[in-house]
Amino acid sequence: MRLFVSVDLPDALVEPIRALQAEFADADGLDFVDPATAHVTLKFLGDVEESAYSETVAAVERAVASTRVGPFDATFGGLGVFPSLDYISVLWLGLTAGAVELAALHDAVERECVAAGFDPDGTEFTPHVTLARMRHGGGKELVRRLVRERDPEVGTARVEEVRVTESTLTHEGPEYETRERFAL
Repeated sequence: MRLFVSVDLPDALVEPIRALQAEFADADGLDFVDPATAHVTLKFLGDVEESAYSETVAAVERAVASTRVGPFDATFGGLGVFPSLDYISVLWLGLTAGAVELAALHDAVERECVAAGFDPDGTEFTPHVTLARMRHGGGKELVRRLVRERDPEVGTARVEEVRVTESTLTHEGPEYETRERFAL
């Protein structure tokens, strides 16, 4: 099964995210992520054998417990791209509050999962919600301009849990199923 660890956004932020994505509608080459599946990925685990599932879940549970991060408010705002404005592959929504707590959760999940045998991420963690992926640079100039000019605030969400989610790839896009939840 293909798994990742995440903090999911509530339904109340779906329409504000959709409205923000609409500002980029004329940017040729963007494939938008369904805002109903919006989340902050703490760690992408990839393909996990059924035999390793219990240990994987135990590692995430240990990580969440070890952080002592309790429920907190996260405010989603600001825009960015990966890897850079020169070569855009991902357009994302950032955080203006809650990034410290998300980074603590990420660090703990990373530590426990690496100890359980997963590969380290190898990149610096930037808490974000993916808005779109750029399959070609046709609309790159519009994306650049809006990222530089806009500083949107989408809304605030109460973060109360971390999830282990299964991702199934389909022709219509990924389908997500929450497999485990760990309260903060």
